[in-house]
Amino acid sequence: MLKQIKIRNIIAIMLGAAIFSFGFVHFNMQNQLGEGGFSGITLVLYFTVGWDPALLNLLLNIPMFILGWRLLGKKAFIYTMIGTISVSVFLKIFQKYQYTIHLEDDLFLVALFAGVFVGLGLGIVFRFGGTTGGVDILARLAHKYFGWSMGKTMFMFDAIVILLSWLTFLDARSMMYTLVAVFVGARVIDFVQDGAYAARGALIISEKSSAIADLIALRMERGVTVLEGHGHFTKQPKEVLYCVVGRNEVVRLKSIIHELDPHAFVSISEVRDVTGEGFTLDDQKQPIH
Repeated sequence: MLKQIKIRNIIAIMLGAAIFSFGFVHFNMQNQLGEGGFSGITLVLYFTVGWDPALLNLLLNIPMFILGWRLLGKKAFIYTMIGTISVSVFLKIFQKYQYTIHLEDDLFLVALFAGVFVGLGLGIVFRFGGTTGGVDILARLAHKYFGWSMGKTMFMFDAIVILLSWLTFLDARSMMYTLVAVFVGARVIDFVQDGAYAARGALIISEKSSAIADLIALRMERGVTVLEGHGHFTKQPKEVLYCVVGRNEVVRLKSIIHELDPHAFVSISEVRDVTGEGFTLDDQKQPIH
């Protein structure tokens, strides 16, 4: 397991956590701007009762870690732990040694930069296989046990947190700018993860195709189609696997393939439009709204 943990990924996740924390402290906290997810909850408690967001970030995520241990898998769990702890550490550092940026009279600029920093930081964390815990784990659990789409769960949670922020410390003007920041952040995350499309298609040729297909189905809960082919030069029959995954699952897919067959031939391409189970249909073949 330790051999699968890459130093490059750890450094990138920590860098992303630092960028996220810098923007969170210097734009959201300094200008009383809200945020979605667990970060938004820490802001609500910070501005209402003065609790430290760095400590709250860890406390709120402990139950999520316990619930998500088996769901995430060991490697993803370790990366998530690193991402979450790094966010708390950098939040503490930037709160203690913060630089005051005087933008009180231009909340649009505050919202824009808040979204860019938060989106850039989280995008880097996601791209290198990590998360910052919180709603991501909650959304995966809701999908597994209740069949809710992850996007719907995350949107609903963010909406509830922003509404709660409005009822506690945000005025109507700040709430609207919070929505701008959340929207910009979501778009920046998409951009950092390389592309605005919802899925990637993978063609996999390996001598261990059956084992790879089984592991993809087990760990990612994605379907795999086995195509019959043959080598042009050798004329030998070959099994070709085809699998469509979300863009944020590509790193996990590559990791699974490399774990079983480092010499496998893998071709990944953008899927401009995808319909069917896991994307537009749920496990019961019902449309995902």
